[in-house]
Amino acid sequence: MKKIINPWKGFEGYNCFGCAPTNEAGVKMEFYEDGDEIVSLWKPRSEYQGWINTLHGGIQAVLLDEICAWVVLRKLQTTGVTSKMETRYRKSIATTDAYVMLRASIKEVKRNLVLIEARLYNEAGELCTEAVCTYFTFSEEKAKAEMFFKTCEVESEEILPLI
Repeated sequence: MKKIINPWKGFEGYNCFGCAPTNEAGVKMEFYEDGDEIVSLWKPRSEYQGWINTLHGGIQAVLLDEICAWVVLRKLQTTGVTSKMETRYRKSIATTDAYVMLRASIKEVKRNLVLIEARLYNEAGELCTEAVCTYFTFSEEKAKAEMFFKTCEVESEEILPLI
């Protein structure tokens, strides 16, 4: 796997709840490229619980939506917005897990609409939540002008992500 370089890191005003490393309230996700998939390992915390020791479903949706956005960034080299998200909660996730793993990949591209499949696994490797996100992608010009996006690259070295 290769770590994906965050194209907005250090950009003034960048405070994304999902991926900004300096947003104190955010989930601070990081992403890796593994073949056709984008991967994220994330550490659940008690402040994101719904019920006692249980990861809130809304936070799970945030994680899944965010990894889908990074599929668009890395695989299509543009930006976009979520237009639809279908989520299936199969099994609860403990906030006491050492980590959860997310994996996402492109299912289908129809002009500027992209269907992305995302899966969320607990630390035991059990599928807990899955989603299909429909993303409306921007043209290269709009991504540059409105989202300040240039490119989404990976680091040169293969690594094993650490939690």
